[in-house]
This record gives sequence, structure tokens and C-alpha cells, in this order.
Amino acid sequence: MSSGNHSITLAAPAKINLSLRILGKRPDGFHELETLMVPLTVADEIEIAHGRGKEITLNCNDPDLPTGSDNLCVKAVAEFREEVGLDDGITISLLKRIPHGAGLGGGSSDAAAVLKGLNELFDHPLVDEELHRIASRLGSDIPFFLGDAPSWCRGRGELLEPAAGLPQRKLLLIKPPFPVSTVWAYKKHAELKQSGRLPAQAERQSLGELEIFNDLEAPVFEKYILLPVMKAWLRQQAAVESAFMTGSGSTMVAVMGLHTTDDLLLSLKTKIAEEYGETCWTCVTTFRLPG
Repeated sequence: MSSGNHSITLAAPAKINLSLRILGKRPDGFHELETLMVPLTVADEIEIAHGRGKEITLNCNDPDLPTGSDNLCVKAVAEFREEVGLDDGITISLLKRIPHGAGLGGGSSDAAAVLKGLNELFDHPLVDEELHRIASRLGSDIPFFLGDAPSWCRGRGELLEPAAGLPQRKLLLIKPPFPVSTVWAYKKHAELKQSGRLPAQAERQSLGELEIFNDLEAPVFEKYILLPVMKAWLRQQAAVESAFMTGSGSTMVAVMGLHTTDDLLLSLKTKIAEEYGETCWTCVTTFRLPG
């Protein structure tokens, strides 16, 4: 089975969680979630091509990113080949623009792009339901990235419902020079909840009629004390409508006011570098909305 195309290139967008609530622990060990995930215009770029022999090869511009069998892109190729009954060699070239350990879903988005790209490269041997099943095996939020629109994600993240009516905004993403382990963040949240030490909900923020909320801020802010300081500082800036941590962090999101100009954004980025150092990664982006 092969395609007439030698290669295919896809965008793998970042995401943010506008709302993330942890509803409890499931019998299978995962957490029951309700989260609103929204794709962004900032994205990695992935080229997938037929390779030599039976090897799976991953090349990446980020030397710190592991490219062996533990990488989600490599795992996605292996799962796809097993599902379809292939042993063709595959070469992946990954241009990273989304930092890892950031709460932006970069690795999951890359894996979903690989699944979609392989399916196209080999003339669509799998239907959407089969791709979704593979994605669910690989990771809880990978099914979201098979689509291209905001979604409410429930269960452990694999049950999707389209979310409409989000107002468009410019966003400024700020990632300090340290990652946060997702596994650790969920475990710490469970410990705080069990011990009765979860803090009361902070002052409410909203985007239109949507309440912005992240249950993982409590455990992450307790350990990484720069993040609550940064959130409070961002909320004091005149052009910022709301500020919060996305996913398990460490990226902070500043939702900008409706009429924010490019000059205001540049000024805010300069102030962040002065206040928190030039090692913070910053990126201006917007929601990737249908139509």
C-alpha cells in the first residue's frame, strides 16, 4: 500500500485550556476531566515522507527533544503501521516552534499530525473512528488534535463536543525557562484535595460568557512561585483582559483587550523581558477558529 505522494507537510497547532476542571479519579487510574481546549495559530511544522527500508526516522531542529522510540511521533508511526499492516520506512522532519513542558500540547499535536499525515500519505486506509482509537491509546489529549476547532473534552480528554461562540482575541504566551511535569501536577492536585489543602477559588475571570478556570494552578503555583507572581503582574497591565496558566504549565496566557495594537503588545513583551528576564519565551498568537 502506498501513495502517489512522496511526502506531505502539515501544521501541528498549539492549544490552550480556557477551562480545566478535575472532577475526580477514574477506576482506570486516569482523572475525569472537563476542559475547553482551543487550537492556536502558532504551530509546529511536520513533513512526513517515505523512508528507506523499515526504519522510523525523526529529525528535529530542537536538539533537546528526544527522537527515539519514546517520542510520541515515533510511537504514532508504529501504532499506525501495526493497525494498517505496514512495515514501510517513514522519515519525519519536525520543525518545533512550540516549547515542550509548556502546557501547550506540542507533543500531542505533533503525534496527531503524524497520524493524519500517514493516513493521507497511504490513501486513507483508516476512517476517523479508527484514527481516534489510535490517538486515544497514545494520549488523552491527542484525539482533540485530530480536529481543528475548539472543543469541550471530557472523560480523560477523549470525549469531544464542539464549542462554538468564542470571541477572537490576541493572546500573549509567556513560558518561563522551566517545564512542569503533567504527571506531577495531577498527582499533587490529588494530594492537596485529599488533605483538604486546596485553596479557595481565586477571583473569577471570563472571556465573554465563559468562566476561565484551571484546577492545576493550585498545585503548580505552590511549587513554582514565579507563576502566581507573573499572573498577578499580568493582570495589573492595562492592555491585559485576563491572565492564567494553561494546562499543567508552565506557560502563562495573557488575553489581550479587544483593541490591543501591535505596539502595545511589543511594549508588553519588552516589559516582561525587563521584569522576568530574557530567557522567557514569548509568542503572540490568536485562536484558530473555524471559518
